[in-house]
Amino acid sequence: MIFGGSDAIWTKQQHKVRYREACAAESAIPSFLSWSESPITYDQRDHPSHVARPGRYPVIVDPIIRKKWLTKVLMDGGSGLNILYIDTLDAMCIPRSELHSAGSPFHGVIPGAQAYPLGQINLPVTFGSRANFHSEVLTFEVVDFPGSYHAILGWPCYARFMEIPNYTYLKLKMLGPNDIITVSSTFSHAFTCDREHYELTTTVVNSSKLPRLRESSAPAAPDYNQPTSSSAFRPLEETKMVGIDPTNPTKTVRIRTQLSAK
Repeated sequence: MIFGGSDAIWTKQQHKVRYREACAAESAIPSFLSWSESPITYDQRDHPSHVARPGRYPVIVDPIIRKKWLTKVLMDGGSGLNILYIDTLDAMCIPRSELHSAGSPFHGVIPGAQAYPLGQINLPVTFGSRANFHSEVLTFEVVDFPGSYHAILGWPCYARFMEIPNYTYLKLKMLGPNDIITVSSTFSHAFTCDREHYELTTTVVNSSKLPRLRESSAPAAPDYNQPTSSSAFRPLEETKMVGIDPTNPTKTVRIRTQLSAK
């Protein structure tokens, strides 16, 4: 699960406000969101002619993000952030000067390490067609490490669009001004994207670069305007490396600092 970012770093006052919001009593007069009167359901009309290994493949969507049609965007219900890769940003011809500072790290990409984004950017995201579309402005964490997708949309996107995914049919439904909007993917496209992601992950894990990322230290504050890929990941302060094989000093594991090496 990917989590953290600037929205998770609160002051004591902000923490109290969020706590009051979460624990507030139910209002006698509910306030409904736009188009929430339309139910979102799945039935046999959504069933594709062939279902290959139900639940095995990801839901890949093709939204329009600031007038650019992106064809490989992963819907990740386990991500608390929306992530945009720097290669995608450059391909969209968006100048890096539009990024604003995002000094808060997030976790879940590499175990035992926290990732630092280059910055944040707010971009309009649109699903649907001209006859029925839904647009929202989402905040993206722009990252400088390799990825096989153009972007990752997490639960902030699910919530803003009030989306319901179906990982069996590889479909996504959301509320729109003219009834429900359905976004579909094909099993062949999902297979290709999943394979590319697997091959990239295997390459990164087996490369000599990943151990250096895990072992890199960060004594000075990072420069978020012009960071390098090697500064994208930094070890967590509350973890330490311990050996697991006395005969081989290269075999190590990262544990919490509070735990004994035994």
